[in-house]
Amino acid sequence: MVENQRWLDIFAHVILILGVATVAFPVYIAFVASTHTSTAFVSGTIPLVPSSNAVTSYTDVLAGGVSSQMAVPISLMMFNSMVMALLIAVGKIAISIISAFAIVYFRFPFRVLAFWLIFITLMLPVEVRIVPTFEVIADLGMLNSYTGLTVPLMASATATFLFRQVFLTIPDELTEAARIDGAGPLKFFRDILLPLSQTNIAALFVILFIYGWNQYLWPLLITTDDSYYTIVAGIKRMSDVVDSEPLWNYIMAAVVLAMLPPVAVVIMMQRLFVKGLVESEK
Repeated sequence: MVENQRWLDIFAHVILILGVATVAFPVYIAFVASTHTSTAFVSGTIPLVPSSNAVTSYTDVLAGGVSSQMAVPISLMMFNSMVMALLIAVGKIAISIISAFAIVYFRFPFRVLAFWLIFITLMLPVEVRIVPTFEVIADLGMLNSYTGLTVPLMASATATFLFRQVFLTIPDELTEAARIDGAGPLKFFRDILLPLSQTNIAALFVILFIYGWNQYLWPLLITTDDSYYTIVAGIKRMSDVVDSEPLWNYIMAAVVLAMLPPVAVVIMMQRLFVKGLVESEK
């Protein structure tokens, strides 16, 4: 039995506030830096109060980019990241849920072996197979394209495993009832499995969207056309300048803007996301 003592509540709230402050303070510093001039943060003194240049910084970054460091508008790079994140999230979920459906509900030779071969790919992340993957994408002429940005990252052993576990919790009586009612595999999948997997799909969508949005190495490797730059790789390119100081106000404005879409997705899908993570029964 947990005792209801006021000092324990105060202590817990203090710990939570300190944790939130530790996470939020760097974000606040990035926002403050985006509102000052580019020389404010290289003078040795870090201002802690926003300046009046915020509107100008964000307008310049969104409208035309930074001509001296980056010819690509931030809005275009954010659009590319949005397309990449959405395609990766939707593609991973679609491929994984169909794979799990086949593994659980169809009886074919080497079914278990097929699942374990998929699961073993967890030991081969993109960084390990990046050279042969790049060669394949280059030979297929998919460099500097949304297809090249997304297709190599769509397969997901983790999502397949999670959907398989979800399908295994569905009672066999439900499957038998659907078969007696004359439901075929596609109807059973569409009318029963998809509605029952709604919260799990939502939880995975949030995780996979953030995964796709934060991709850095792969977009940096296969995009040489600036019209396909993503926001994360674009921020890196903005900070890599020659014969001049980085414009930190524009860079920090891009950092703040890059955080907004993932935060918006988490906020909009928070209820389904939490429910999908903690739900144990169907």
